Amino acid sequence: MNILDKIIVRKKEEIAFSKSKISVEKMKNSEYFGRKTFSLKESVKARNGIIAEFKRQSPSKGIINDKVASLEIVTKYEEFGASGISILTDKDFFGGSFEDILSVRNSVNIPILRKDFMVDEYQFYEAKSIGADVVLLIAACLSPTQVQEFTALAHELNLEVLLEIHTEEELEHFNSEIDLVGINNRNLKDFKVDLQHSVNLKNLLPKGTLSVAESGIYNVEDFKFLKEKGFDAFLMGEYFMKNENPGNKFKEFVDVIN
Repeated sequence: MNILDKIIVRKKEEIAFSKSKISVEKMKNSEYFGRKTFSLKESVKARNGIIAEFKRQSPSKGIINDKVASLEIVTKYEEFGASGISILTDKDFFGGSFEDILSVRNSVNIPILRKDFMVDEYQFYEAKSIGADVVLLIAACLSPTQVQEFTALAHELNLEVLLEIHTEEELEHFNSEIDLVGINNRNLKDFKVDLQHSVNLKNLLPKGTLSVAESGIYNVEDFKFLKEKGFDAFLMGEYFMKNENPGNKFKEFVDVIN
């Protein structure tokens, strides 16, 4: 099994355990379930287009930064112009937790993406209950039918959908209800990064699709290259998080690109 397969096997075990502990009805009574969500689509157009990520670790890089709290970082991301915030909630492989969203939800007024491996309807109620505004659907671990069904459920819950693709075959997962399409510069199966591959794939999307360049953006030159090629938004995490003060690193980056 490749790493993505291993993650999905573990994720299904996690979901089964969670279902035995917390019902959907209980989640519907949570503090955040009824809140009005923020739109990432609108925020991308209104702010600098960067979806800044809070991420402690990853399977490919190991520990990136486990010394900082999410609240300390994401408030700086918002202050310095981020369009949205991506927060990992996968524990075993990325060191994330629901608390990383819960602890910041009332302190920021921009959209939060729950970044996780969504393979079950139950997770969408989780996302809503912890205060997320957007969910990630990864084409590599879903069928086109699942993407369509999950998108409909997300919209019922007033959550936007970011569909992540990496191959031309995964374009089949796209449907007109998808809010944004992320193109992962990094292959999740072997972790190789290829920006030109992403540009080629972006050019195959239907005209008018909001596109997000994801992962592997390591410097200003990478950012400018992708922006010049027409990407609307940029999901960046490691570049900021590997610094001991990710908020300051984000500000430095924004100062250079503006």
